[in-house]
Amino acid sequence: MFHYFTREEAEALLPAVSLILEKIRAVRQQIRDLEDELLGVQAQAMGNGHHLQQHILLIQEKMAQYAGNLRDAIVELQNFDCDLKDPDTGLIDFLSLRDGQEVYLCWRLGEERILFWHPLEGGFAGRQPL
Repeated sequence: MFHYFTREEAEALLPAVSLILEKIRAVRQQIRDLEDELLGVQAQAMGNGHHLQQHILLIQEKMAQYAGNLRDAIVELQNFDCDLKDPDTGLIDFLSLRDGQEVYLCWRLGEERILFWHPLEGGFAGRQPL
């Protein structure tokens, strides 16, 4: 059975959800930074850079650790029964009912309240004011 959120129920979760979304964004940025560093070190290693193998392994280990942190944060967010739509912008949806139809209450990190909804198939482009 799905949980249908009222606007008030979903908004009550926003402070906790915001913290998790900030964590997800930060970890994703750390992973991107490590990917860039890894590409640079790998390019250096292509030309007589065998001494860089240990450095490459350390970067890969850090990336694996951050990937685990990211998975943990996403699971933590899923415990709130909301759907993560865009981790970079902090876009999430809460399943709700509007005039007897299933819809999503749509919220993005930085917005003070939930001000929009959209049909299940509508996505962000189909957001409409509440």
